[in-house]
Amino acid sequence: MTKYFEELSDSRQQGKIKYKLVEVVVMAIIAVTAGAEHWSEIAMYCKAKQEILKKTYHLELKNGTPTEDTFQRIFAIIKPKEQEIVSIDGKTLRGTQDKENNRNVIHMVSAWANHAGVVLGQMRVNEKSNEIPAVPELLDCIDVKGCIITSDAMSCQKKTVRKITEHECDYVICLKGNQETLHDDVRLYFETAQKEPNFYPLSKTKTSAKDHGRIEKREYFLTEDVDGIADKNDWCNLNAVGMVRSTRIVNDVETVEVRYFITSVTDVKLFARAVRQHWGIENSLHWCLDMSFDEDHCRMRVDNSGENFAVLRHIATNLYKSFTSVKLSLKAKRFKCSFDDEFLSSVIFNKFL
Repeated sequence: MTKYFEELSDSRQQGKIKYKLVEVVVMAIIAVTAGAEHWSEIAMYCKAKQEILKKTYHLELKNGTPTEDTFQRIFAIIKPKEQEIVSIDGKTLRGTQDKENNRNVIHMVSAWANHAGVVLGQMRVNEKSNEIPAVPELLDCIDVKGCIITSDAMSCQKKTVRKITEHECDYVICLKGNQETLHDDVRLYFETAQKEPNFYPLSKTKTSAKDHGRIEKREYFLTEDVDGIADKNDWCNLNAVGMVRSTRIVNDVETVEVRYFITSVTDVKLFARAVRQHWGIENSLHWCLDMSFDEDHCRMRVDNSGENFAVLRHIATNLYKSFTSVKLSLKAKRFKCSFDDEFLSSVIFNKFL
C-alpha cells in the first residue's frame, strides 16, 4: 500500500525524522476509513492497532505510532496538490472558519466521476479568490480526455471553457446572471421558440419520476442555432444552447424552474443525461461527506491540515464506494470498518493492491 504514496516529497529535516512520511499517510488513511474524525482519534486508533498495522499492512513502525500533535504537524506541511485525490463543484467546510485568528473557511473544488462513483481530483480555493481560477487548475491535474464536463454557473467562463476544450472534453455548463448578455440571448431565444415553434429548430426529450408522493417532470430542449449568440466565437466549441424546465408537484403544490445551458454536445438525450448526472456530485459526494463524516463541522484549521484531512475523507469515500462485494450503505460500511479489522482490510486492499 505504501508504494502509492512514495512520491510525496518530505520537507522535514532528514536528521530529525522519527516516522516515515509514507507510513504516516497510510496510517491516517486506514484510521479515517475505520471512522476516525480528528487527529487525536487517528493517533488513538493507530496506537491501539499497532500490531495489526504491522502484520496486515506491513508497516515497519520502528518508533511506534505518532502522537496527535505529530500527525497534525506532518499533515500541516504536506502540499495537498501532491496527493491529487479529490471532485467539478465547490463545497465549503464551514467549521474551519476562525474569526478570532482571522482565518477564513476552507473551500474545496472537486471533480467527481459519476459513473465510477469516485473523486478524481480536488483543489483548495485561494482565500482571496473564488472557484473560477481553481477549476482550470484542477482540470490540469486530472485525466479527463473524452469526458463530458458539467458544472454550475460559476464555471461559465471563457477561460474555463477553453481549458475544457484543450483537454479534448465536451461540456454542459449552467448559465446564469454572471454572464448577463449571454444568458439574456439564450433565454430570449427559447422564449421566442416556444411561442413560434415552427420557425425555430429545437430537439426535445423529457423524463418523469414519482417517489414518496413527489412527482417531477423534466423537459429538455436543445438547439444548434447559435449564430445569434453574442461573442459566439469567444466561447470555444459552443455548438448548442439548452433549456431545462423542471416541474415538481409535492402535496398538490406545483413549482416550475427553468435553467439555461451552453454546451458542446448536440444530442439532446446526451445533454439531458449530462444535466441529470451533474447532481451526482451533490447527492453522492457532498451529501455523503456531510452525513457520514459530518464534514461541515470539521474544525481543523492549521496550515494545510484541514485541506489534507478533506483529502483523507475523500480517499475513504472512494474506498467505501469501490468495495461493492457487500450490499451495505456507505454509512454501514464505515461503521463496520470501525470494529471489524478483517472487513476494514478488505475495503483497503480492494483498492490498494
